[in-house]
Amino acid sequence: MSDPHAINSFGLYKRLFGYLKQYWRLFALSLLALAVAAATEPAFARLMKPLVDGGFVERDPERMIWTPVAIVGLFLLRGLTSFINDYSTTWLAGHLVMRLREEMFSKLLRLPVSYYDDNASGRVLSRIAYDVNQVTEAGFNIITVTVKDGITILGLLALLFYTDWQLTLICLTMIPVVGISIRYVGRRLRALSRQNQATMGQMTQVLGESIDCQRVVKVYGGAPYELRRFMAAANQLRQNGVKQAATSSSNTGITQLIVSVALAVIIYFASLRASHNQFTAGDFMSFLTAMIMLFAPVKRITSINQSLQKGLAAAESVFGFLDEASEHDPGTRELKQPRGKLDFNQVGFCYPKAEREALSAIDLHIAPGETVALVGSSGSGKTTLVNLLPRFYDPSAGQILLDDVPLAELRLANLRSHIAMVSQDVTLFNDSVAANIAYGCFEQVNREQIIEAARAANALDFIEAMPQGFDTLIGENGVRLSGGQRQRLAIARALLKNAPVLILDEATSALDTQSERLVQAALERLMENRTTIVIAHRLSTIENADRIVVMQQGRIVEVGAHAELLALDGVYATLHRLQFKEPQHG
Repeated sequence: MSDPHAINSFGLYKRLFGYLKQYWRLFALSLLALAVAAATEPAFARLMKPLVDGGFVERDPERMIWTPVAIVGLFLLRGLTSFINDYSTTWLAGHLVMRLREEMFSKLLRLPVSYYDDNASGRVLSRIAYDVNQVTEAGFNIITVTVKDGITILGLLALLFYTDWQLTLICLTMIPVVGISIRYVGRRLRALSRQNQATMGQMTQVLGESIDCQRVVKVYGGAPYELRRFMAAANQLRQNGVKQAATSSSNTGITQLIVSVALAVIIYFASLRASHNQFTAGDFMSFLTAMIMLFAPVKRITSINQSLQKGLAAAESVFGFLDEASEHDPGTRELKQPRGKLDFNQVGFCYPKAEREALSAIDLHIAPGETVALVGSSGSGKTTLVNLLPRFYDPSAGQILLDDVPLAELRLANLRSHIAMVSQDVTLFNDSVAANIAYGCFEQVNREQIIEAARAANALDFIEAMPQGFDTLIGENGVRLSGGQRQRLAIARALLKNAPVLILDEATSALDTQSERLVQAALERLMENRTTIVIAHRLSTIENADRIVVMQQGRIVEVGAHAELLALDGVYATLHRLQFKEPQHG
């Protein structure tokens, strides 16, 4: 996993601005409007001299008319340019966030299964939902304040130097002190922002689990525990927020104190000069106005450090995620219509950080159209073996071939297009029945094909009984359907895909007898003329398989038909006796 801390601030900004290349004209217009709006502030301070000297001291009627008109024109220009800048930066910021979210979601879909094994889903969600918004802080809000206030400060300082360079030098004594303060505070704020992002991920994780597992929480009385977990994360966020505010506020307070001391000294010396007629009233008013106006942008620039560090920490998180390695897809070949011949040659696999191999020296050859059942106790490697077929993981030893072509040589998308899966834990989407059946190919199939797949899966009757039929929304993960109905939708989906290789993982283990008969009939229809690998704990469901492969501790220990294995009186026969000693429930 890449280290986000390795990305420096310059690198972050370079990457951020890379997203704005195509909008450079609008960005340039925004900066131009910003510069004009900023220039109006020193211009306003400069107008104080003719207003006071001409209007109040010399009582010049011409100046008394054009100076107020100039002030109105100045603020009209400032309002117009501020609107152009605000509108364009908001538009650009929205596009930046949308582009980043698009890239992050695209990356999310291309990450390997191992990434999801190692990373909490809450942290991933908070990166896309929360961190990406913070990036705009490091982008446009910072630019707006830095450019606008930077130009304002430079303009006001130029006016101050023009009016009296000696007094202005006093202003500059505060810059090194302020710089040191900003540097120290910046480090602390970024560290706190990183903690905030991690804590936000934890809170999102607790939220997601409490929603997904709400029935378990209710039945087992887990509400107090979940509340404690949630409040621990929420309290950590609160404490971090207070620390950030305290750090930022202390920085602002120190800066303001330095500025106020400089301001007091300047006013004192300016008063002395005015008393010796070295300063006109207009000069003093212009100088004082510029000094007072200088106070606000300096305060904003020093305060912006909190937003800057928060945004940069978020950008580190976002780009760290985007830099994660996608699924390894070195394949260049494609199979058009494979027959479904599968060969496992000395296949081994070990999970990262695992003490022993999950699979060892697996040799298995499956003919096209053959049904092979995998049986064995939990942890024997059955699911791991079938997870190697769609290349959710790559073998650490040996190779797997489809129609005599190594899986590693096939493009991932092409390989997976030839495989269909139906598992015990059916995954459905909060969409219509039709969209769930035709998932992944909704635009390539017509309604008649969807209906035919539902009929073949024994699902047509209950679908047509629904309020909107095939257009009925089924709720999150099909919560409005029974277990048997969900299974039949999954089978309809597999039928419609019409892939030559089929994986059935405990497809009927959680069903009642009536549902199981309907599902079993649909499965038999689905298995026709396909190479099928069945994982089953209930041995009664796989007695008719062409071959049964018995696994133990990651190895194949027996292979044969049901009757052959019973006659062998080995591991399979023992499993069979243990299972059928238990009373059968209808």
